[in-house]
Amino acid sequence: METRRRSVVKAVVWNAIGLVMMTLVGLVATGSAAVGGTLAIVNTAIGLTMYLIYERIWAGITWGRNV
Repeated sequence: METRRRSVVKAVVWNAIGLVMMTLVGLVATGSAAVGGTLAIVNTAIGLTMYLIYERIWAGITWGRNV
């Protein structure tokens, strides 16, 4: 079973990668670093929150685990 701290660290690292990628995509798509950055921040905030919820739900499900 994962600890909450591990779940949070994994989520933060994953979302940092996503933040950089989304900023670049937003910059290319809009030509504006400000708009691209704003899109990336909103996307990262939503994604981080949903990922943490998703991970904690799955942490409580024993299906498919070798216990």
